[in-house]
Amino acid sequence: MPVRRAACVPILLVLLLALLPAPRANAEGEPREVRGYIDAHSHLMAYEAFGGALMCGKPFDPRGIQEALRDCPDHAGNGVLAWWENFNKYGTPFGTHDPTGWPTFKDWPAYDSRTHQQVYYEWLERSWRAGQRVLVNHLVDNRQLCEIYPLKRTPCDEMASIRVQAQRMREMQSFIDERTGGPGKGWFRIVRDSAQARQVIEDGKLAVVLGIETSEPFGCRLVGGAPACTRADIDRGLDEARSLGVASMFVCHKYDNALCGVRFDGGVAGAFVNLANFVGTGRFWQAETCTGAAHDNTIAPAGEVGDALQPILKLLGMAGITLPIYPSGPHCNVRGLSDLGAYMIQGMMKRHMIVEVDHMSAKAAGQALGILEAARYPGVISSHSWMDATYLPRVYRLGGMVAGYGSAADRFTAEWRRDKAQRDPARPFGYGYGLDANGMGALPGPRTGGDAGPLRYPFASPIDPAVKLDRLRAGLRTWDLNTDGVANYGLVPDWIADIRAVGGPEITEDMARGAEVYLRMWRAAETAPS
Repeated sequence: MPVRRAACVPILLVLLLALLPAPRANAEGEPREVRGYIDAHSHLMAYEAFGGALMCGKPFDPRGIQEALRDCPDHAGNGVLAWWENFNKYGTPFGTHDPTGWPTFKDWPAYDSRTHQQVYYEWLERSWRAGQRVLVNHLVDNRQLCEIYPLKRTPCDEMASIRVQAQRMREMQSFIDERTGGPGKGWFRIVRDSAQARQVIEDGKLAVVLGIETSEPFGCRLVGGAPACTRADIDRGLDEARSLGVASMFVCHKYDNALCGVRFDGGVAGAFVNLANFVGTGRFWQAETCTGAAHDNTIAPAGEVGDALQPILKLLGMAGITLPIYPSGPHCNVRGLSDLGAYMIQGMMKRHMIVEVDHMSAKAAGQALGILEAARYPGVISSHSWMDATYLPRVYRLGGMVAGYGSAADRFTAEWRRDKAQRDPARPFGYGYGLDANGMGALPGPRTGGDAGPLRYPFASPIDPAVKLDRLRAGLRTWDLNTDGVANYGLVPDWIADIRAVGGPEITEDMARGAEVYLRMWRAAETAPS
Protein backbone atom coordinates (compact mmCIF):
# COMPACT_ATOMS: atom_id res chain seq x y z
CA MET A 1 0.00 0.00 0.00
CA PRO A 2 1.18 3.59 -0.67
CA VAL A 3 1.09 4.45 3.01
CA ARG A 4 3.45 1.57 3.87
CA ARG A 5 5.91 2.39 1.09
CA ALA A 6 6.05 6.06 2.20
CA ALA A 7 6.71 5.01 5.79
CA CYS A 8 9.68 2.87 4.73
CA VAL A 9 11.50 5.74 3.03
CA PRO A 10 12.48 7.67 6.19
CA ILE A 11 13.62 4.45 7.87
CA LEU A 12 15.88 3.58 4.95
CA LEU A 13 17.27 7.11 4.89
CA VAL A 14 18.05 6.98 8.60
CA LEU A 15 19.88 3.66 8.19
CA LEU A 16 21.80 4.99 5.20
CA LEU A 17 22.82 8.20 6.98
CA ALA A 18 23.96 6.20 10.00
CA LEU A 19 26.47 4.40 7.80
CA LEU A 20 27.94 7.64 6.44
CA PRO A 21 31.01 9.20 8.13
CA ALA A 22 30.39 12.18 10.38
CA PRO A 23 30.70 15.46 8.46
CA ARG A 24 33.89 17.44 8.93
CA ALA A 25 34.52 21.08 8.17
CA ASN A 26 38.19 20.45 7.40
CA ALA A 27 40.27 17.93 5.49
CA GLU A 28 40.22 14.23 6.32
CA GLY A 29 41.83 13.49 9.68
CA GLU A 30 41.49 17.04 11.00
CA PRO A 31 39.09 17.93 13.83
CA ARG A 32 35.81 19.68 13.25
CA GLU A 33 36.27 23.45 13.01
CA VAL A 34 35.12 25.42 16.04
CA ARG A 35 33.70 28.92 15.86
CA GLY A 36 34.11 31.72 18.34
CA TYR A 37 35.94 34.89 19.26
CA ILE A 38 39.29 35.01 21.01
CA ASP A 39 40.55 37.62 23.41
CA ALA A 40 44.26 36.93 23.16
CA HIS A 41 45.34 39.30 25.92
CA SER A 42 43.63 40.29 29.20
CA HIS A 43 44.35 40.26 32.95
CA LEU A 44 41.54 39.08 35.23
CA MET A 45 43.69 38.92 38.38
CA ALA A 46 45.72 42.12 38.03
CA TYR A 47 44.34 43.25 41.39
CA GLU A 48 46.86 40.87 42.99
CA ALA A 49 49.77 42.49 41.08
CA PHE A 50 51.90 45.60 41.77
CA GLY A 51 51.83 45.06 45.54
CA GLY A 52 48.12 44.20 45.61
CA ALA A 53 46.87 47.73 46.41
CA LEU A 54 46.91 49.52 43.04
CA MET A 55 43.93 47.88 41.28
CA CYS A 56 40.50 48.17 42.91
CA GLY A 57 37.89 45.41 42.82
CA LYS A 58 37.92 41.70 41.99
CA PRO A 59 36.41 39.56 39.22
CA PHE A 60 34.51 37.57 41.86
CA ASP A 61 34.00 37.35 45.60
CA PRO A 62 32.08 34.59 47.44
CA ARG A 63 30.46 37.32 49.55
CA GLY A 64 28.82 38.88 46.51
CA ILE A 65 29.12 41.71 44.01
CA GLN A 66 29.00 44.36 46.73
CA GLU A 67 32.33 43.05 48.02
CA ALA A 68 33.88 42.26 44.64
CA LEU A 69 33.23 45.69 43.13
CA ARG A 70 34.40 47.87 45.98
CA ASP A 71 36.79 50.79 45.46
CA CYS A 72 40.23 50.95 47.06
CA PRO A 73 40.33 52.40 50.61
CA ASP A 74 42.65 55.23 49.49
CA HIS A 75 40.00 56.35 46.95
CA ALA A 76 37.48 57.02 49.73
CA GLY A 77 35.71 60.37 49.81
CA ASN A 78 36.13 61.85 46.36
CA GLY A 79 39.09 59.92 44.98
CA VAL A 80 41.47 62.86 45.23
CA LEU A 81 44.22 60.66 46.70
CA ALA A 82 44.01 58.14 43.83
CA TRP A 83 46.98 59.78 42.13
CA TRP A 84 47.82 56.82 39.82
CA GLU A 85 44.23 56.68 38.55
CA ASN A 86 44.23 60.45 38.07
CA PHE A 87 47.61 60.51 36.34
CA ASN A 88 46.57 57.87 33.81
CA LYS A 89 43.10 59.31 33.23
CA TYR A 90 43.73 63.05 33.36
CA GLY A 91 47.50 63.35 32.83
CA THR A 92 47.89 64.91 36.27
CA PRO A 93 47.99 63.47 39.83
CA PHE A 94 45.00 65.65 40.70
CA GLY A 95 41.41 64.62 40.04
CA THR A 96 38.30 63.20 41.65
CA HIS A 97 35.75 60.46 41.11
CA ASP A 98 32.79 58.92 42.91
CA PRO A 99 34.23 55.85 44.67
CA THR A 100 30.89 54.16 45.42
CA GLY A 101 30.99 51.34 42.88
CA TRP A 102 28.14 48.91 43.48
CA PRO A 103 25.25 49.58 43.13
CA THR A 104 25.40 53.04 41.47
CA PHE A 105 28.63 52.71 39.42
CA LYS A 106 28.48 56.44 38.81
CA ASP A 107 32.11 56.91 37.72
CA TRP A 108 33.51 53.41 37.43
CA PRO A 109 34.02 51.08 35.74
CA ALA A 110 34.70 53.31 32.73
CA TYR A 111 36.54 52.78 29.47
CA ASP A 112 39.27 55.24 30.53
CA SER A 113 39.60 54.18 34.17
CA ARG A 114 42.86 52.31 34.69
CA THR A 115 42.65 51.11 38.29
CA HIS A 116 39.11 49.74 38.62
CA GLN A 117 38.09 46.13 37.92
CA GLN A 118 36.83 45.69 34.35
CA VAL A 119 36.14 41.93 34.25
CA TYR A 120 33.55 40.98 36.85
CA TYR A 121 32.62 37.37 36.09
CA GLU A 122 29.01 38.15 35.12
CA TRP A 123 30.29 40.64 32.52
CA LEU A 124 32.64 38.02 31.10
CA GLU A 125 29.72 35.58 31.03
CA ARG A 126 27.79 37.98 28.79
CA SER A 127 30.67 37.99 26.32
CA TRP A 128 30.87 34.19 26.39
CA ARG A 129 27.13 33.86 25.74
CA ALA A 130 27.51 36.18 22.74
CA GLY A 131 30.18 34.00 21.11
CA GLN A 132 33.56 34.36 22.83
CA ARG A 133 35.23 30.96 23.10
CA VAL A 134 38.86 31.66 24.06
CA LEU A 135 40.31 33.94 26.72
CA VAL A 136 44.08 34.15 27.15
CA ASN A 137 44.53 35.43 30.66
CA HIS A 138 48.02 36.76 31.31
CA LEU A 139 49.24 36.56 34.88
CA VAL A 140 50.89 39.96 35.17
CA ASP A 141 53.22 41.97 37.38
CA ASN A 142 55.86 44.66 37.33
CA ARG A 143 58.39 45.05 40.12
CA GLN A 144 59.30 48.62 39.29
CA LEU A 145 55.69 49.84 39.41
CA CYS A 146 55.17 47.93 42.66
CA GLU A 147 58.19 49.63 44.24
CA ILE A 148 57.19 53.10 43.00
CA TYR A 149 53.60 52.85 44.27
CA PRO A 150 53.65 53.57 48.03
CA LEU A 151 50.68 51.38 49.09
CA LYS A 152 51.24 47.62 49.29
CA ARG A 153 49.75 44.54 50.91
CA THR A 154 52.13 42.03 49.28
CA PRO A 155 55.87 42.04 48.45
CA CYS A 156 57.15 43.14 45.03
CA ASP A 157 58.14 39.60 43.98
CA GLU A 158 56.84 39.03 40.46
CA MET A 159 56.87 35.23 40.56
CA ALA A 160 55.18 35.13 43.97
CA SER A 161 52.42 37.27 42.49
CA ILE A 162 52.17 35.00 39.44
CA ARG A 163 51.64 31.98 41.68
CA VAL A 164 48.87 33.75 43.61
CA GLN A 165 47.12 34.84 40.41
CA ALA A 166 47.21 31.29 39.04
CA GLN A 167 45.59 30.11 42.26
CA ARG A 168 42.93 32.85 42.02
CA MET A 169 42.10 31.66 38.49
CA ARG A 170 41.45 28.16 39.80
CA GLU A 171 39.36 29.60 42.62
CA MET A 172 37.29 31.55 40.10
CA GLN A 173 36.67 28.38 38.11
CA SER A 174 35.46 26.63 41.27
CA PHE A 175 33.33 29.64 42.21
CA ILE A 176 31.56 29.53 38.83
CA ASP A 177 31.22 25.74 39.04
CA GLU A 178 29.41 26.08 42.37
CA ARG A 179 26.84 28.33 40.70
CA THR A 180 26.46 26.15 37.62
CA GLY A 181 25.78 22.66 38.92
CA GLY A 182 28.99 21.56 40.59
CA PRO A 183 32.63 20.65 39.74
CA GLY A 184 33.31 20.65 36.02
CA LYS A 185 29.86 22.05 35.13
CA GLY A 186 30.73 25.72 34.77
CA TRP A 187 31.20 27.65 31.54
CA PHE A 188 34.67 28.91 32.63
CA ARG A 189 37.26 26.16 32.01
CA ILE A 190 41.03 26.55 32.47
CA VAL A 191 42.79 24.42 29.83
CA ARG A 192 46.35 23.11 29.57
CA ASP A 193 46.57 22.03 25.94
CA SER A 194 44.90 22.56 22.59
CA ALA A 195 42.96 19.27 22.66
CA GLN A 196 41.39 20.15 26.00
CA ALA A 197 40.60 23.64 24.71
CA ARG A 198 38.93 22.23 21.61
CA GLN A 199 36.77 19.90 23.68
CA VAL A 200 35.74 22.76 25.96
CA ILE A 201 34.74 24.88 22.97
CA GLU A 202 32.86 22.01 21.35
CA ASP A 203 30.94 21.74 24.64
CA GLY A 204 29.96 25.40 24.18
CA LYS A 205 32.11 26.71 27.04
CA LEU A 206 34.92 29.26 27.39
CA ALA A 207 38.47 27.89 27.09
CA VAL A 208 40.73 29.89 29.42
CA VAL A 209 44.44 29.78 28.56
CA LEU A 210 47.05 30.98 31.07
CA GLY A 211 49.93 33.20 30.01
CA ILE A 212 52.60 35.28 31.77
CA GLU A 213 53.46 38.93 31.13
CA THR A 214 56.05 40.28 33.55
CA SER A 215 58.95 42.68 33.24
CA GLU A 216 61.53 40.41 34.90
CA PRO A 217 60.66 36.76 34.21
CA PHE A 218 62.26 34.44 36.79
CA GLY A 219 64.19 37.38 38.28
CA CYS A 220 65.99 38.15 35.00
CA ARG A 221 66.64 41.82 35.75
CA LEU A 222 69.66 43.95 34.99
CA VAL A 223 71.86 45.05 37.91
CA GLY A 224 74.68 47.37 36.98
CA GLY A 225 74.29 46.25 33.39
CA ALA A 226 74.77 42.57 34.29
CA PRO A 227 72.10 39.84 34.34
CA ALA A 228 70.75 38.75 37.72
CA CYS A 229 69.70 35.31 36.48
CA THR A 230 71.28 32.24 34.91
CA ARG A 231 70.27 29.58 32.42
CA ALA A 232 69.43 27.34 35.36
CA ASP A 233 67.04 30.01 36.70
CA ILE A 234 65.33 30.15 33.29
CA ASP A 235 64.96 26.37 33.13
CA ARG A 236 63.51 26.22 36.64
CA GLY A 237 61.19 29.13 35.87
CA LEU A 238 59.88 27.64 32.63
CA ASP A 239 59.32 24.29 34.31
CA GLU A 240 57.36 25.98 37.08
CA ALA A 241 55.35 28.01 34.56
CA ARG A 242 54.37 24.81 32.75
CA SER A 243 53.43 23.19 36.08
CA LEU A 244 51.08 26.14 36.70
CA GLY A 245 49.45 25.47 33.35
CA VAL A 246 51.01 28.44 31.53
CA ALA A 247 51.07 27.98 27.75
CA SER A 248 51.99 31.46 26.45
CA MET A 249 54.65 33.90 27.68
CA PHE A 250 56.41 37.20 27.11
CA VAL A 251 60.18 37.50 27.25
CA CYS A 252 60.19 41.19 28.21
CA HIS A 253 57.58 43.81 29.07
CA LYS A 254 57.85 47.60 29.45
CA TYR A 255 61.42 47.72 30.78
CA ASP A 256 64.75 46.42 29.53
CA ASN A 257 65.72 43.24 31.31
CA ALA A 258 68.46 40.63 31.13
CA LEU A 259 66.69 38.89 28.25
CA CYS A 260 65.86 41.66 25.78
CA GLY A 261 65.34 45.32 25.15
CA VAL A 262 61.77 46.61 24.99
CA ARG A 263 59.71 48.47 22.44
CA PHE A 264 59.48 52.01 23.80
CA ASP A 265 56.26 53.66 24.92
CA GLY A 266 55.69 57.08 23.40
CA GLY A 267 54.36 60.36 24.78
CA VAL A 268 53.90 61.23 28.47
CA ALA A 269 53.32 57.58 29.42
CA GLY A 270 56.61 56.73 27.73
CA ALA A 271 58.45 59.34 29.77
CA PHE A 272 57.09 57.81 32.97
CA VAL A 273 58.02 54.29 31.85
CA ASN A 274 61.49 55.52 30.87
CA LEU A 275 61.86 56.96 34.35
CA ALA A 276 60.88 53.60 35.84
CA ASN A 277 63.37 51.90 33.50
CA PHE A 278 66.04 54.08 35.15
CA VAL A 279 64.81 53.12 38.63
CA GLY A 280 64.80 49.42 37.77
CA THR A 281 67.99 49.10 35.72
CA GLY A 282 70.09 52.11 36.66
CA ARG A 283 69.88 53.64 33.18
CA PHE A 284 67.41 55.27 30.85
CA TRP A 285 66.51 53.67 27.53
CA GLN A 286 69.35 53.80 25.05
CA ALA A 287 68.12 54.71 21.57
CA GLU A 288 69.61 55.15 18.13
CA THR A 289 68.17 56.30 14.83
CA CYS A 290 66.79 53.26 13.04
CA THR A 291 68.44 52.24 9.80
CA GLY A 292 65.92 49.56 8.73
CA ALA A 293 62.18 49.49 8.14
CA ALA A 294 61.30 48.26 11.66
CA HIS A 295 61.41 50.73 14.53
CA ASP A 296 60.22 51.31 18.06
CA ASN A 297 57.96 54.14 19.22
CA THR A 298 59.56 57.56 19.29
CA ILE A 299 60.63 58.76 22.74
CA ALA A 300 59.25 62.15 23.71
CA PRO A 301 61.90 64.82 24.49
CA ALA A 302 62.16 65.84 28.13
CA GLY A 303 60.58 69.20 27.36
CA GLU A 304 57.43 67.58 26.00
CA VAL A 305 56.56 65.14 28.77
CA GLY A 306 53.93 67.30 30.43
CA ASP A 307 53.70 69.22 33.68
CA ALA A 308 53.14 66.11 35.83
CA LEU A 309 56.68 64.79 35.30
CA GLN A 310 58.60 68.06 35.19
CA PRO A 311 59.16 68.24 38.99
CA ILE A 312 60.59 64.70 38.96
CA LEU A 313 62.91 65.53 36.09
CA LYS A 314 64.12 68.64 37.93
CA LEU A 315 64.85 66.58 41.04
CA LEU A 316 66.91 64.15 38.94
CA GLY A 317 68.85 67.07 37.54
CA MET A 318 69.49 68.45 41.03
CA ALA A 319 70.77 65.00 42.07
CA GLY A 320 73.32 65.12 39.28
CA ILE A 321 71.59 62.53 37.11
CA THR A 322 72.01 63.39 33.46
CA LEU A 323 68.84 63.05 31.44
CA PRO A 324 69.20 61.26 28.11
CA ILE A 325 69.43 63.21 24.88
CA TYR A 326 68.12 61.16 22.00
CA PRO A 327 68.95 61.38 18.29
CA SER A 328 66.35 62.19 15.70
CA GLY A 329 63.67 59.57 15.07
CA PRO A 330 62.62 57.02 14.20
CA HIS A 331 64.02 55.53 17.40
CA CYS A 332 65.27 51.98 17.90
CA ASN A 333 66.31 50.47 21.21
CA VAL A 334 69.99 49.58 21.00
CA ARG A 335 69.29 46.48 23.10
CA GLY A 336 68.19 43.40 21.23
CA LEU A 337 67.90 39.79 22.34
CA SER A 338 70.63 38.71 24.75
CA ASP A 339 72.19 35.24 24.88
CA LEU A 340 69.95 34.50 27.87
CA GLY A 341 66.94 35.75 25.92
CA ALA A 342 67.76 33.43 23.04
CA TYR A 343 68.15 30.60 25.57
CA MET A 344 64.69 31.35 26.98
CA ILE A 345 63.07 31.25 23.55
CA GLN A 346 64.77 27.94 22.85
CA GLY A 347 63.52 26.72 26.24
CA MET A 348 59.97 27.77 25.37
CA MET A 349 60.17 25.89 22.07
CA LYS A 350 61.50 22.83 23.89
CA ARG A 351 58.45 22.98 26.18
CA HIS A 352 56.09 23.67 23.24
CA MET A 353 54.99 27.07 24.59
CA ILE A 354 53.66 30.01 22.59
CA VAL A 355 56.16 32.87 22.25
CA GLU A 356 54.68 36.36 22.66
CA VAL A 357 56.70 38.81 20.55
CA ASP A 358 54.88 42.00 21.57
CA HIS A 359 56.87 44.41 23.77
CA MET A 360 60.20 43.26 22.31
CA SER A 361 62.32 45.99 20.77
CA ALA A 362 62.44 46.01 16.97
CA LYS A 363 65.93 44.52 17.18
CA ALA A 364 64.91 41.84 19.69
CA ALA A 365 61.74 40.89 17.79
CA GLY A 366 63.68 40.45 14.56
CA GLN A 367 66.22 38.24 16.31
CA ALA A 368 63.51 36.20 18.07
CA LEU A 369 61.67 35.61 14.79
CA GLY A 370 64.99 34.50 13.28
CA ILE A 371 65.32 31.80 15.95
CA LEU A 372 61.74 30.64 15.37
CA GLU A 373 62.24 30.62 11.60
CA ALA A 374 65.42 28.55 11.86
CA ALA A 375 63.46 25.95 13.85
CA ARG A 376 60.29 26.36 11.72
CA TYR A 377 58.43 26.81 14.99
CA PRO A 378 54.82 28.01 14.55
CA GLY A 379 54.01 28.87 18.18
CA VAL A 380 54.20 32.66 17.99
CA ILE A 381 51.66 35.44 18.48
CA SER A 382 51.41 39.22 18.46
CA SER A 383 48.50 39.51 20.87
CA HIS A 384 47.82 43.24 21.22
CA SER A 385 49.47 45.37 18.50
CA TRP A 386 52.78 45.98 20.31
CA MET A 387 55.04 44.73 17.52
CA ASP A 388 56.31 46.63 14.48
CA ALA A 389 53.98 45.90 11.57
CA THR A 390 56.86 45.09 9.21
CA TYR A 391 57.18 41.75 11.03
CA LEU A 392 53.59 40.66 10.31
CA PRO A 393 54.44 38.57 7.19
CA ARG A 394 57.09 36.67 9.14
CA VAL A 395 54.64 35.82 11.93
CA TYR A 396 52.05 34.63 9.42
CA ARG A 397 54.54 32.57 7.39
CA LEU A 398 55.54 30.72 10.54
CA GLY A 399 51.90 29.79 11.13
CA GLY A 400 51.55 32.24 14.00
CA MET A 401 48.62 34.49 14.84
CA VAL A 402 47.95 38.21 15.17
CA ALA A 403 45.34 39.94 17.32
CA GLY A 404 44.58 43.67 17.22
CA TYR A 405 44.52 45.83 20.32
CA GLY A 406 41.01 46.59 21.54
CA SER A 407 40.32 50.03 20.05
CA ALA A 408 37.39 51.92 18.57
CA ALA A 409 35.56 50.03 15.81
CA ASP A 410 36.88 52.14 12.93
CA ARG A 411 40.49 51.92 14.11
CA PHE A 412 40.24 48.20 14.87
CA THR A 413 38.74 47.58 11.42
CA ALA A 414 41.54 49.53 9.72
CA GLU A 415 44.14 47.48 11.59
CA TRP A 416 42.40 44.23 10.61
CA ARG A 417 42.55 45.24 6.93
CA ARG A 418 46.25 46.05 7.24
CA ASP A 419 47.02 42.79 9.04
CA LYS A 420 44.95 40.62 6.71
CA ALA A 421 46.78 42.06 3.70
CA GLN A 422 50.00 40.59 5.17
CA ARG A 423 48.61 37.08 5.71
CA ASP A 424 50.09 33.92 4.23
CA PRO A 425 47.47 32.91 1.61
CA ALA A 426 48.49 29.26 1.99
CA ARG A 427 47.20 29.24 5.59
CA PRO A 428 43.72 29.71 7.07
CA PHE A 429 43.10 33.19 8.42
CA GLY A 430 41.38 34.13 11.64
CA TYR A 431 41.60 37.30 13.69
CA GLY A 432 41.50 38.02 17.38
CA TYR A 433 41.49 40.99 19.70
CA GLY A 434 43.67 41.78 22.69
CA LEU A 435 41.36 43.82 24.90
CA ASP A 436 44.06 44.14 27.59
CA ALA A 437 41.35 44.46 30.23
CA ASN A 438 42.86 45.45 33.60
CA GLY A 439 46.10 46.16 31.75
CA MET A 440 46.00 49.86 32.67
CA GLY A 441 45.25 50.94 29.12
CA ALA A 442 42.04 52.51 27.89
CA LEU A 443 39.35 50.24 26.48
CA PRO A 444 37.44 51.23 23.29
CA GLY A 445 35.75 54.58 23.88
CA PRO A 446 32.25 55.81 22.99
CA ARG A 447 31.20 55.79 19.33
CA THR A 448 32.48 58.74 17.36
CA GLY A 449 29.84 58.66 14.64
CA GLY A 450 30.47 57.83 11.00
CA ASP A 451 28.50 56.18 8.23
CA ALA A 452 27.50 53.22 10.39
CA GLY A 453 25.53 55.40 12.79
CA PRO A 454 24.91 54.54 16.45
CA LEU A 455 24.57 50.97 17.66
CA ARG A 456 20.89 50.15 17.96
CA TYR A 457 19.57 48.10 20.86
CA PRO A 458 18.60 45.31 21.13
CA PHE A 459 20.99 43.65 18.70
CA ALA A 460 21.84 40.09 17.66
CA SER A 461 25.24 38.53 18.24
CA PRO A 462 27.14 38.50 14.92
CA ILE A 463 28.27 34.91 15.59
CA ASP A 464 24.92 33.58 16.78
CA PRO A 465 21.86 35.55 15.62
CA ALA A 466 19.73 33.60 18.07
CA VAL A 467 21.46 35.45 20.93
CA LYS A 468 19.81 38.85 21.43
CA LEU A 469 21.34 41.47 23.70
CA ASP A 470 19.99 44.69 25.11
CA ARG A 471 21.84 47.34 27.10
CA LEU A 472 23.91 45.93 29.94
CA ARG A 473 22.60 46.57 33.44
CA ALA A 474 24.23 46.06 36.84
CA GLY A 475 22.84 47.41 40.08
CA LEU A 476 21.31 50.80 39.32
CA ARG A 477 23.47 51.47 36.25
CA THR A 478 22.71 50.88 32.57
CA TRP A 479 25.55 51.14 30.03
CA ASP A 480 25.27 52.06 26.36
CA LEU A 481 28.20 51.61 23.96
CA ASN A 482 27.26 54.80 22.11
CA THR A 483 27.86 56.99 25.14
CA ASP A 484 29.95 54.82 27.50
CA GLY A 485 32.20 52.84 25.17
CA VAL A 486 33.45 49.51 26.54
CA ALA A 487 33.10 50.56 30.15
CA ASN A 488 33.58 46.95 31.25
CA TYR A 489 34.00 43.49 29.74
CA GLY A 490 30.25 43.03 29.46
CA LEU A 491 30.17 45.51 26.57
CA VAL A 492 32.52 43.47 24.36
CA PRO A 493 29.54 42.00 22.44
CA ASP A 494 28.25 45.54 21.80
CA TRP A 495 31.71 46.54 20.53
CA ILE A 496 31.87 43.54 18.17
CA ALA A 497 28.40 44.37 16.85
CA ASP A 498 29.68 47.90 16.19
CA ILE A 499 32.74 46.45 14.41
CA ARG A 500 30.38 44.53 12.13
CA ALA A 501 28.43 47.71 11.40
CA VAL A 502 31.65 49.53 10.50
CA GLY A 503 33.61 46.76 8.77
CA GLY A 504 30.86 44.51 7.42
CA PRO A 505 30.33 40.76 7.89
CA GLU A 506 33.81 39.85 6.59
CA ILE A 507 35.60 41.09 9.70
CA THR A 508 33.30 39.38 12.19
CA GLU A 509 33.51 36.18 10.14
CA ASP A 510 37.31 36.37 10.40
CA MET A 511 36.91 36.95 14.14
CA ALA A 512 34.56 33.95 14.39
CA ARG A 513 37.42 31.86 12.96
CA GLY A 514 39.84 33.28 15.52
CA ALA A 515 39.39 30.46 18.04
CA GLU A 516 40.01 27.79 15.38
CA VAL A 517 43.16 29.44 14.03
CA TYR A 518 44.51 29.88 17.56
CA LEU A 519 43.91 26.19 18.34
CA ARG A 520 45.66 25.15 15.12
CA MET A 521 48.67 27.32 15.92
CA TRP A 522 48.80 25.94 19.45
CA ARG A 523 48.51 22.34 18.24
CA ALA A 524 51.28 22.91 15.70
CA ALA A 525 53.52 24.19 18.52
CA GLU A 526 52.70 21.15 20.66
CA THR A 527 53.65 18.76 17.87
CA ALA A 528 56.73 20.65 16.63
CA PRO A 529 60.06 18.79 17.04
CA SER A 530 61.84 19.82 20.23
